[in-house]
Amino acid sequence: MRRLLLWSGLAGIIGLVVAALVLYQLTWAARQPQNVVRLEIKQGTSLSRVAQDLETSGVINSAFGIKLVARLQRPGQQIQAGTYLFNHAATPVEVLDRLIRGDVEKVSLTIPEGFTLDQVLERIAAAGFGDLNELRRLAHDSDFIISLQLEGDSLEGYLFPETYVFAPGIDERAILTMFVNEYRRNLDPSLLADAVKVGLNPRQLVILASIIEKETGEVSEMPLISSVFHNRLKRRIPLQTDPTVIYGIENFDGNLTRKHLITPSPYNTYLNRGLPPGPIANPGLAALMAAARPATTKYLYFVARGDGTHQFSRTLVEHNAAVRKYQLRRKR
Repeated sequence: MRRLLLWSGLAGIIGLVVAALVLYQLTWAARQPQNVVRLEIKQGTSLSRVAQDLETSGVINSAFGIKLVARLQRPGQQIQAGTYLFNHAATPVEVLDRLIRGDVEKVSLTIPEGFTLDQVLERIAAAGFGDLNELRRLAHDSDFIISLQLEGDSLEGYLFPETYVFAPGIDERAILTMFVNEYRRNLDPSLLADAVKVGLNPRQLVILASIIEKETGEVSEMPLISSVFHNRLKRRIPLQTDPTVIYGIENFDGNLTRKHLITPSPYNTYLNRGLPPGPIANPGLAALMAAARPATTKYLYFVARGDGTHQFSRTLVEHNAAVRKYQLRRKR
């Protein structure tokens, strides 16, 4: 009898050890997927369905194990929809934590300074993050623009240049809203206050910044370019800036002619005084700051030197001399 009890106790201990090992293997042991696993979880998918997909794809050892972990350690917490990548060994606890945090696959998209609205929308669509027709429709939809608390008949000027990181599957409305929110985040109160001091409301600030952005890629020159435009605005001298004329030309072929400069258009700043009716591109922070904080100068003119920088002049005589030096000589 004593021997029987001894063997029974030993068998019980062995059974408990085996059960513990099995339970550990199912719920806490890490597993390395054989291949990179991309799992898309749609909104409203049950944990049971997700657990089964994780087991089938080799991310975890057991669907039962991760459901048990969820019941014991994360009761009441919801998993997040999205696309998840699994390529490293992870325990069911670690996998479940990722699902609850929404640690989904991330992608990036860079919008350069000075891109026009059409260029931005085309880049978004080309990267596979939206339908181009729907993006264009939203970018000109008055109700959508009003919902973003913006002025104008399009989102031109408000899609802030930046590298964005987001989850795949984001819809067109959400991605445009993200870009606008980034623009608004960069317009801190001090920048807006400085714009008011030089006579610009928020809409005018973006318009002028977009012109500065298109005139030069040299950040150090932007306050000087800005000073020229501010000086001209104060004296009611036409801005006479080529980028605005180009923006107003449908299907511009790259060759700006004298005929273009004398053709009436809301964006022809050779014929019209003041700022054009809207932005001509999407300016970055440096251009916005330059528009609100111009250098203090008496410059009224500038001409490209041909090396990416500009020659600035106070008088038309000085300017014509600079044109002869840098433009006519280069053409010859």
